[in-house]
Amino acid sequence: MKSRILIILAGIIFGIVMTKSEAVSWFRIQEMFRFQSFHMYGIIGVASVVGAVMFFLMKKYKFKNIDGEVVKFAEKPKTYIASIGGGILFGLGWAMTGACPGPLYVLIGNGYLVILVVILAALFGTLTYGRLKSKLPH
Repeated sequence: MKSRILIILAGIIFGIVMTKSEAVSWFRIQEMFRFQSFHMYGIIGVASVVGAVMFFLMKKYKFKNIDGEVVKFAEKPKTYIASIGGGILFGLGWAMTGACPGPLYVLIGNGYLVILVVILAALFGTLTYGRLKSKLPH
């Protein structure tokens, strides 16, 4: 029960940070894709550095997950064909909707219920991928 409360608390903090930093703002996202503002690039850059440091620390000090097991990192494949195609699709969806997956739920929490259409489209895309996975390059 305690772990669920911690997860919910982390989600609330994530939502507050995303909202206060304006990372969920459609206008900020459009500024980024039009190269009109550094704001979103700064947020993404800081997140990348923090993520890299956290991965390093997790590997070095053998962090444990919520179940008490040491976190394991799988080796990545040497080919990037699937990553390039997936990145293009992800970027197109992000540019068209003004939101990437994390902020979708933050936007619902902020009362923008129209984003439910985007979540349904994302779920449809996920299901489609599941059906086509064996035919796609990995």
